[in-house]
Amino acid sequence: MASSIPGPVALPDSQYDLSTYWGRVQHCAEISDPTMLLNTSKDIENAKRLVWDYKNGVIPSMTPDLWKAKRVLDSSIHPDTSETVLLPFRMSSCVLSNLVVTAGMLTPGLGTAGTVFWQIANQSLNVAINISNANKSHPLSTQQLITNYVLAVGASCGVATGLNSIVPRLKNITPNTKLILGRLVPFAAVVSAGIVNVFLMRSEEIKKGISVFDKDGNTLGSSKTAAIQAVGETAASRVINATPIMVIPPLILVKLQKGLLKGKSLGVQTVANIGLIFTTSLVALPFALAIFPQRREVNVSKLEKQFQGLKDKDGNEITTVQFNRGI
Repeated sequence: MASSIPGPVALPDSQYDLSTYWGRVQHCAEISDPTMLLNTSKDIENAKRLVWDYKNGVIPSMTPDLWKAKRVLDSSIHPDTSETVLLPFRMSSCVLSNLVVTAGMLTPGLGTAGTVFWQIANQSLNVAINISNANKSHPLSTQQLITNYVLAVGASCGVATGLNSIVPRLKNITPNTKLILGRLVPFAAVVSAGIVNVFLMRSEEIKKGISVFDKDGNTLGSSKTAAIQAVGETAASRVINATPIMVIPPLILVKLQKGLLKGKSLGVQTVANIGLIFTTSLVALPFALAIFPQRREVNVSKLEKQFQGLKDKDGNEITTVQFNRGI
């Protein structure tokens, strides 16, 4: 992200108002825009130079070119190291990288082997994205990464294969309801694994707390209460992010297979499935990503006693603090 470029002048978080939902939607739409993948290494280096000039006082104010440069960096480079993230694992590649895997998981009529294969493929992609974008100041050990991966794969495969065997045996429901429930099994599997992964990846934060800041960005200490809220919201966001992409396309496909696609070849149905997933991802993903603000504000009365009664640099009592929710 552009914030990782060194310099004494702070760069604005966004050209949109991130305190509003619509402002966050616009911001998320920009950083997840697949067209950002067309930027070359030279484009990224030029963007770094432009942002460096601003953060070091060479450019006095934000300009359209500077906003564009920030957009390029926010969607392409690591937030800690300023290094360019491998193309398939960038935020701007989210839609395209997940397209094939999601289409595979949502393919109608998958057997057990196919279900397990695509769940493993999905978790492997998630691990690659997490490693590529992880906080480098608190890296996970290889053992932790392997453990998290195995448990996430176990959760997703267990839920998927288990529900696939249970749904056909359900009684007192119509065949159409069984069909719809069967199509939603991948969603349940992905959500289960996502929640497990969040709590495993961030268990240390819950144990030790996360940093909270005053309005000027000064660190006031670590809060376990803030950590629980941050991790809980992140787990909820995994459910919200997956919902439109893994629920809307299969439901529409069921309807199409009874009408427009009835009697069509598997190839035609597969193309329709991929098209539905791609369109839904482009349209719905920014709205899902924007549900929770990245930077949260909370009243000190809801935190530990150590944060109550603190004074700011002007001697005024600090009533609210901020923390970074994380991803």
